[in-house]
Amino acid sequence: MSQRQGQRGTVPGVGTRHVEGVSDVGVRTAAGGSSGAAASQSSSAKRDTKDRKQDMDLVSNNESGKNGPSSSSSTNNHQGEESDATSTSDRQERAEKEEIYTYEAPWLVYGMNWSVREDKKFRLAIGSFVEEYNNKVQIVELDEESGKFECTGSFEHPYPTTKIQWMPDKPGSRPDLLATTGDYLRLWKVEKDRVSMECLLNNNKNSEFCAPLTSFDWNGTDPSLIGTSSIDTTCTIWNVETKQAKTQLIAHDKEVYDIAFAPSADVFASVGADGSVRMFDLRSLEHSTIIYESQNLVPLLRLSWNKQDPNYLATFLMDHNHVVVLDIRSPAEPVAELKGHSKPVNSIAWVSHSSCHICSGGDDRQALIWDLSPLPKPIVDPILAYNAQAEINTLEWSALQPEWVAITLQRKLQILRL
Repeated sequence: MSQRQGQRGTVPGVGTRHVEGVSDVGVRTAAGGSSGAAASQSSSAKRDTKDRKQDMDLVSNNESGKNGPSSSSSTNNHQGEESDATSTSDRQERAEKEEIYTYEAPWLVYGMNWSVREDKKFRLAIGSFVEEYNNKVQIVELDEESGKFECTGSFEHPYPTTKIQWMPDKPGSRPDLLATTGDYLRLWKVEKDRVSMECLLNNNKNSEFCAPLTSFDWNGTDPSLIGTSSIDTTCTIWNVETKQAKTQLIAHDKEVYDIAFAPSADVFASVGADGSVRMFDLRSLEHSTIIYESQNLVPLLRLSWNKQDPNYLATFLMDHNHVVVLDIRSPAEPVAELKGHSKPVNSIAWVSHSSCHICSGGDDRQALIWDLSPLPKPIVDPILAYNAQAEINTLEWSALQPEWVAITLQRKLQILRL
């Protein structure tokens, strides 16, 4: 690891580590050899079982040598039996905590979202991707004692979900709601023994046809607001308490593919097939700001807003292998282009507890974590890579637990403690 990586290559609460299937980029792969070997071992795991436990090492830069908890495990200096016992105990405790768990669904998994309720830290919702009308959503929860996922609820869903999101309610003081998009925006009420549809929101009541919704975002500052994006070029802001559309606007010249709220009640941005990122303010909707246009107006597929530093957001281009990072204070040109993937990017997510770390996943089976703290210097390499068994469809960092990230690939949901 270079001197620069050694100093900055740590995600707060996570650290720079490696496990089987995970590597510190540019340094070494994990014990056990190549990522192919890791994939081979992982593929034999049974449904709902924990894949593996592997002791991880904290790694600092090469010049200063190893330090951190793992360095005390070397007993060449004969530090005494008490020190040895403490080191062994530390290693065992760390090995127990640093894990990968897998849930295998009966269908291809696409939509996925972590619960944000403090009493449901290991609960996630996943949606099927079946090319027919009848699809499903499952609610799964990890039993920390047994180390197994359990399906605690499921419901039929018309068409595949384009996005799934739990209501942003950490204290759990509001109804336990889950939102989905596909043909319409739907809210689902999750109870102990059943899941029922709370409402279906449709702003086009004069026609029996609807324009499919490509995505949505639930406002974390004001949970009464949800914004949806559609292929009909519009974005709609819904008040889920009154179940009425607050406003609908033509946001782009072509299909709108994603929408994301800033860490505020009023500002949101969207991306679409016209290759632009546009920013809006609910207090002044007669104006919008184009903060970026891709070269040759290549469609932009997804958008993620940095919740810790609202000056930054990220997007990626259709069929391209890099992530574009934007600073709204200096629009038009990206402040960084993250070029670590060898195949197209499918998903991006800012690390929930950090203002300068972002994760990306793609068709090259890699999930990469990037550190943007050196900006405005170029960002050349990621600080951590996880090699999955197949193409990564979606990824998301847990908002409650900074060391956990979830990915979906083929029929599997994996959560990784890094």
